[in-house]
Amino acid sequence: MTTALLIIDVQQGLCAGKYECFDIRRVIENINGLSARAREAGVPVIFIQHEEDDLLKHGSEDWQLAGGLETSPIDLRVRKTTPDSFYRTDLQKLLLKEEVERLIICGLQTDYCINATVRQALQLGYDVVLAADAHSTVDNGNLTAEDIIAEHNKDLAHLTGAVSRIDVMPAKEIRL
Repeated sequence: MTTALLIIDVQQGLCAGKYECFDIRRVIENINGLSARAREAGVPVIFIQHEEDDLLKHGSEDWQLAGGLETSPIDLRVRKTTPDSFYRTDLQKLLLKEEVERLIICGLQTDYCINATVRQALQLGYDVVLAADAHSTVDNGNLTAEDIIAEHNKDLAHLTGAVSRIDVMPAKEIRL
C-alpha cells in the first residue's frame, strides 16, 4: 500500500506569537522525526500551507513554513484556503498520480484543518493514520489545547469508512 505523509499548516504564524499552538516545539520535533523516516522510506512528504488575507497571507512571513521544520527539495507543496486540504486544491490529483492509498496526517490545527482533512480523507477512501503526538492547536475558551487534542485523538480513532479506517498512534509507532 502506497503511503504519503501530509504535514498541514505548520506555518510561522501558528508557531510563534499570539497564535502559537500548544507545545509546538515538541510537535515540530515529532513531525521532523516522522518526515525524516518517510523520506528514508521513499514515502512522499507533502507540506500543505493555508492562506488567507490576514494572518496567513500568501508569501508573508507568517505564511512561511515554521522555523525548525525540516524540509527537503524533493518534498511536495500544496496551497489551500479552507480547513479541508482536499477542497479546491491539487492534493487529490497529486495523491492519485502517486497512487497513494494511505495517508499519515500531522500538523495544525487539531480542531480545524486536521479534523476536516482526516474526515475528508476517510470519505475519499484513504486509510488514515493520525500521528497522535504530532498535531496541536490553541485553547478555545472552553477547552484547553491539551483537552482538544486528546478529545480529537479519541473521537477520530472511532471513525470508520465503508472501505477505509483511521488509526491514531504516536509518531514513533507509525510504520512507513
